[in-house]
Amino acid sequence: MYRLILLCITLLSVTLISAQDYRWQQRAEYTMDVRLDVKTHKVTGTQKLVYYNNSPDTLHKVYYHLYFNAFQPGSMMDVRSRTIADPDGRVTDRISKLKGDEIGYQRVQSLKQDGKDIHYHVEGTILEVTLAKPILPKAKTTFDMKFESQVPVQIRRSGRNSREGIAYSMTQWYPKLAEYDFQGWHAYQYVAREFHGVWGDFDVKITIDPTFVIGGTGKLQNPDKIRHGYEKAGTKVSRPSGELTWHFLAKNVTDFAWAADPDYVHEIALVPDGPEVHFFYQPGEKTTENWTKLKEYTVKHFQFMNKTFGKYPYDIYSVIQGGDGGMEYAMCTLITGERSLSSLVGVMAHEVSHSWYQGVLASNESLYAWFDEGFTDFSADESMASILNEPNDHSGSYNGYFALVRSGLQEPMNQHSDHFTTNRAYGTSAYSMGAVFLHQLKYIIGEANFYKGMLRYYNTWKFRHPEPIDFIRVMEKTSGMQLKWYLSYWVNTTKRIDYGIKNVLSDTDATFVTLERVGEFPMPIDLLVTYADGTTELFYIPMNEMLGNKPAESTTQSRVELETWPWVNPTYTLKINKPVKSISKLEIDPSMRMADINRKNNLMELSAEMKAYEDPTRK
Repeated sequence: MYRLILLCITLLSVTLISAQDYRWQQRAEYTMDVRLDVKTHKVTGTQKLVYYNNSPDTLHKVYYHLYFNAFQPGSMMDVRSRTIADPDGRVTDRISKLKGDEIGYQRVQSLKQDGKDIHYHVEGTILEVTLAKPILPKAKTTFDMKFESQVPVQIRRSGRNSREGIAYSMTQWYPKLAEYDFQGWHAYQYVAREFHGVWGDFDVKITIDPTFVIGGTGKLQNPDKIRHGYEKAGTKVSRPSGELTWHFLAKNVTDFAWAADPDYVHEIALVPDGPEVHFFYQPGEKTTENWTKLKEYTVKHFQFMNKTFGKYPYDIYSVIQGGDGGMEYAMCTLITGERSLSSLVGVMAHEVSHSWYQGVLASNESLYAWFDEGFTDFSADESMASILNEPNDHSGSYNGYFALVRSGLQEPMNQHSDHFTTNRAYGTSAYSMGAVFLHQLKYIIGEANFYKGMLRYYNTWKFRHPEPIDFIRVMEKTSGMQLKWYLSYWVNTTKRIDYGIKNVLSDTDATFVTLERVGEFPMPIDLLVTYADGTTELFYIPMNEMLGNKPAESTTQSRVELETWPWVNPTYTLKINKPVKSISKLEIDPSMRMADINRKNNLMELSAEMKAYEDPTRK
């Protein structure tokens, strides 16, 4: 009996440990000392990486990303950009035409594990490393690497000498350890878009020509030795001879990015209750006025995001002119700067919002681009509408989705971002459909539940790489409703929503309205009835899979809760206890938050002839 009890306790302990370990996080601590030669455009340096295996698995291999290798003729990015039906205009065939001194590469010169040389193999943009000694669960190891990189000419995101004249956009610039989680290794080739990374700390020293100013991830540790405007924002001061070493620290982030240019102006704006926002841009007729105004909008945007979606946890952020459009990185963004004010503010708002969904929550945007880009688009639009005091119905996102449906190019959202057949399908799925997913969720669970749930999601899952199911579970707990059906239909299928008013019949004292589910995507229904005297009444029909009802969203609108509509039933008939002659109009989804692909059958205005009709079969 004692042995049996001991065995049961042991099995229970193992079960509990396994359950607790399910959402473990790997950890990487980088110490890098690098030098950028601005004449040869080469980076040389060392990287010490302390890697913590917090998983329950023994690791025999690890993988690094070598992103710069994509910028070579014949690379997967090159071939894909030349063969896809709708190539990115910034890339097209440009990689195929790069010369030897224009390509990008990352070459590992030596790699040791705990002081011992280890074998590695390069496959495109992935470095496969066979370990000298397996990393046991709950153990750590140290990798020491020497590497050399050549910065490619600016084509996509990273590179040198952009079209706006920015010298260096240093993103995806170092050998970066791939993430390992409960799904295994995420060692994706760099083909076009989106990234994923390991939580960790970065201690980075960058040595460069003293005429250059650097902005990027983390906080500068030696401002007293860097005389480029850090002492007096917006001014240029005397610069020392020789090279300068900039020292940055960033804690608990998934990446490190930076940019450098000799003409950068550096300015600072303070967000009440944090963070401190740094701006780096080239002054001139196309930039100075708008970048000066940008500071006020950036502060307001941080304030809105902090209040509505959760507190930004770092004490610093940088908005940097660079790159080829707008791209998010840990604690900073690189955006093109020669824009109109509205465009500049818009791209700032989007990229800053990424700090919540890609920077702090850090969901796997390679696998679930919509889970990052869509949430970012949605929150940025909400913020801009609040700041500008404008209504926001996210109509741009809905229209993008409807246009994709009409094009016949729609694909399921839940696939790796590089594997969409067209760039259009990817872009609309990630951005527009991701934003519609959230706005439509407001329709399903109600606005109060929605915003409460968004805050709860952020505070529950920050720094934990959440999956889509984690988000929907938070929303289920917040609303008291079942929502996995919604997640599955929207992201795993291309089924569409289409509801219509099929017919209206009446007897002397009542009206019978039959609704029809034309599309394959089931939804709860709001039906607004407008009476001849101008009054209105909302009839709410929950969908049976929800196992719950949306709370009334208005204290002034009369609402009638009806029986559930089982999703297998193609029609639903409801009774209005008033004669048809008293009804002026019927409308499905008056708030227009449901992504119904055919709104023409959502509205019925009752004609005089219809009001005069009485169904002879009803007694």
